[in-house]
Amino acid sequence: MQATRLFAALLLTCAGQAFAAAAPAYLVVDHSTEILMNQAKAQALWEADLPAKLSKIYPVKKWGFVTEVEGGMDKDQNCVITARTMMMPRNGKTLAFKPAKTATTYGMQSASSLEQCQTLAKTKLSESISAVRSALLKD
Repeated sequence: MQATRLFAALLLTCAGQAFAAAAPAYLVVDHSTEILMNQAKAQALWEADLPAKLSKIYPVKKWGFVTEVEGGMDKDQNCVITARTMMMPRNGKTLAFKPAKTATTYGMQSASSLEQCQTLAKTKLSESISAVRSALLKD
């Protein structure tokens, strides 16, 4: 009987710790050119190095983010990229288009392959995400 109670207490403690360890994630909606960026990559970039302070100041249930990467290759194999990150208020399970913070970055790489263009897209989106984070934490 005593062992059963101890085991139940141990399970409840472990479950509580596991629940606390899983930090809530921001809603991130990606509207990118599919060949350059997708939802999973954008979500991973957003969650990389996410400061815990941000979710305390801007709660996950009230805010979300939209990412966009546009551009691609021209006829001379030049890669031209525009990457944008916008912070939007949440409207339940969706986002209301009322940007609170926005950052846009641009990039160009001459004589590049598709893989190099995708790498440039990832770098530029990462820069725009960092700019939004910095602006939000500075305010």
